Amino acid sequence: MRLIFCKILNKLIICKGKITPPILTYINYINNTNWIITNLLLPSHLQIKITMKPQKINKTNVARLLDKAKIEYELIPYEVDESDLGAQHIADQLGEDINQVFKTLVLRGDRNGLFVCVIPGNCEVNLKYAAKVSGNKSAEMIAMKELLPLTGYIRGGCCPIGMKKPYPTFFHSTATNFPYIYVSAGVRGLQLKISPQKLIDYVGAEITELF
Repeated sequence: MRLIFCKILNKLIICKGKITPPILTYINYINNTNWIITNLLLPSHLQIKITMKPQKINKTNVARLLDKAKIEYELIPYEVDESDLGAQHIADQLGEDINQVFKTLVLRGDRNGLFVCVIPGNCEVNLKYAAKVSGNKSAEMIAMKELLPLTGYIRGGCCPIGMKKPYPTFFHSTATNFPYIYVSAGVRGLQLKISPQKLIDYVGAEITELF
């Protein structure tokens, strides 16, 4: 059972005629359909638990493609910080190891054009390695303004699944060290939790060293 400490703003919890302030409250995550809230200011014999359903998660095109392929996955929401779209923020929100939160980068080679690299969120792609594995002499990151027209995705929501065209894709070798990894589900605020091998097989990617 995962324990998440938080504040519940502008709400009061009423228990046996007593009103408690909306602070020092924790949420026990039970499953995808139920959370149980308990207020820490109450003595144990007065504690109550409130079961509530979380907000419905709308499926993205990425999820629909995986459904069609009958590949198991989970959609995990997180709070977006427009001033910090980095993977570390996402890992902190998810309570997961940053090495399991992967980012999707789009590069351009001098010979073979566009290709995709998927690497741990706290790492930087080595352009020489990327060029070599993609059959290029040199490679560079595409400009940010090119991301949407080339892939259909924006920064912070780029996914190796469902791009406008099926570009050659390369995963850093550490992806297969874990039973599951996270990549963007195609929009900001939503991560895809999935078996790395199933993801790699689905996009036809190559496992290699990228840094």
